[in-house]
Amino acid sequence: MLYWLLYQKLFPYFRLFRIFRYLTFRTVFASLTALLIGLLIGPYVIEKLREFQIGQYIREEGPQSHQKKSGTPTMGGVLICISILIPTLLWADLSNPFIWVVMLSTLAFGAIGFADDYIKVVHRRNQGLTGRQKLALQFLASGAVAVALLKLEVRGGYSTRLMVPFAKKFRPDLVWEWLGHIPHMHWLVFLPFVLFVMIVIAGASNAVNLTDGLDGLAIGCTIIAAGALTVLTYVSGHVVFSDYLELQRMPMVSELTVFCGAMVGASIGFLWYNAHPAEVFMGDVGSLALGGAIGTVAVVIKQELLLPFIGGVFILEALSVMLQVGSYKLRNGKRIFKMAPLHHHFELLGWSESKVIARFWILALVFALFALTTLKLR
Repeated sequence: MLYWLLYQKLFPYFRLFRIFRYLTFRTVFASLTALLIGLLIGPYVIEKLREFQIGQYIREEGPQSHQKKSGTPTMGGVLICISILIPTLLWADLSNPFIWVVMLSTLAFGAIGFADDYIKVVHRRNQGLTGRQKLALQFLASGAVAVALLKLEVRGGYSTRLMVPFAKKFRPDLVWEWLGHIPHMHWLVFLPFVLFVMIVIAGASNAVNLTDGLDGLAIGCTIIAAGALTVLTYVSGHVVFSDYLELQRMPMVSELTVFCGAMVGASIGFLWYNAHPAEVFMGDVGSLALGGAIGTVAVVIKQELLLPFIGGVFILEALSVMLQVGSYKLRNGKRIFKMAPLHHHFELLGWSESKVIARFWILALVFALFALTTLKLR
């Protein structure tokens, strides 16, 4: 909105507004705007959550040390979504279709989380949406993203080819043309791509959700992952850097740098209130929205296979739950970890909550730095 007003409309009359054409400038201001929104309206949002008695319910089977957190305001993810979307609307070029794809995906996953949180709050001790309901809605939202990207691919703005880390030439296409030879089944050519996108985005959303179990843990890891995505998005759309790093250049995706910058700023602003001891929890409305945003950006910039490193801690947390459940069912009740997700395992080993959080942040940073080094290791 500001980009349209200050650069596209007023620049011909005021040459000073030339600076608004630069992506780096707008990304920095989007990040600062998101941070300021989070810091300024955070107390109001927290107070309103308290007023409406929207408090966190702590599971009895969780660590006993967490019971004292019961009643802490939750659904603070509303603050995160506002802090991301408003700066993006202000500083991004809204004629870019990828901006709308990512924003609407974030809103969709946030809405799923909001419904889940709302059910939990209204019906005390209720577990919210069932696992199947939540997964079905997530697949529906991520499937809509896949369809939108296919439409952009037809217009030449997107590619369905995968970029494989450490492989310069190997770029398999997820649209399998040979399936089109099956009579009356031409739509099957797009099925591998749609399924892949659904798994990546829904998986990322659930992974962030599972990580959100300690004060500041998930949002701190999000800051690091969003920072890495900001760099990757910028170089993917930059003619010099993409050529130097031998990346598939996609000029239109560079505008997503503004969105990623806003996500970094919004996450830092929320961490101010979510740091241990937390004044507010993000709830599913925040964790599902952030995970959906991270997964969608990774799909759009063709870094899906790098996502396990960009969000390494999120993946470890999700894997720990899958392994724990699998072990319990297949080994007659035997568990691998003392408790899953993984952060609870280390808590029960005797690590303090602050130590678990700090060490997981360090691990997230190591993963993100490794992800960025793969840009040249091709």
